[in-house]
Amino acid sequence: MAAGSEFDAYADDYERALNQGLSISGEGKDYFASGRVEFLRDCLRHANRAPQKAMDFGCGTGATAPLLRDVVGTPTIVGVDESTQSIRRASQEFAAPGITFSVTEGYVPTGDFDLVYTNGVFHHIPPASRPSTFGFLRDTLRVGGVLALWENNPWSLGARYVMSRIPFDRDAIMISARQAGRLAREHGFRVLRTDYLFIVPAALRILRPLEARLRSIAAGAQYQLLCERL
Repeated sequence: MAAGSEFDAYADDYERALNQGLSISGEGKDYFASGRVEFLRDCLRHANRAPQKAMDFGCGTGATAPLLRDVVGTPTIVGVDESTQSIRRASQEFAAPGITFSVTEGYVPTGDFDLVYTNGVFHHIPPASRPSTFGFLRDTLRVGGVLALWENNPWSLGARYVMSRIPFDRDAIMISARQAGRLAREHGFRVLRTDYLFIVPAALRILRPLEARLRSIAAGAQYQLLCERL
């Protein structure tokens, strides 16, 4: 998600541009999307949580919504994004029973979601607007609900290089896990865990089983900050 007019221009070319940037890793966007949601599923199971209603905040063209339904097992998904053209595409391609999409502008938080998932959104939000965004996410969740915030790791040279190859990411302002955690705590969340993923490129995939031992180290291309609304 970004300013609506910016991502409106990329709505019909988003997947191609993203895959072009990611190709240096030897993987496409689906590998990372599945990896994020599968890891989140495992975290939720470990915490004995089974969310029934989830928001995909900054859903873009909507491809993650079916993963949240099918992998996490959440029956009701609402995707929101500032880009009207992205929401148009998401509605055309991924709307289904239990899966709906809405433009963020005018959306009023209901405070009854069990889970908010967001990926690669905060680096497009101006730093001055990030506190109010955390407030929106807090108000979306019920007390005890979970925020799964995924972001590109600013300490990863690989993540920075990939972003430099993607037109809509080149001017983004990255946010570290420490910064995200501080904002979360300041706006009504308790940080449950922070994990770093996607360390090993495809060419060295034989070493990927070792990544599970390195998730506390800021070496992965992305991190997940898992929080609970207080």
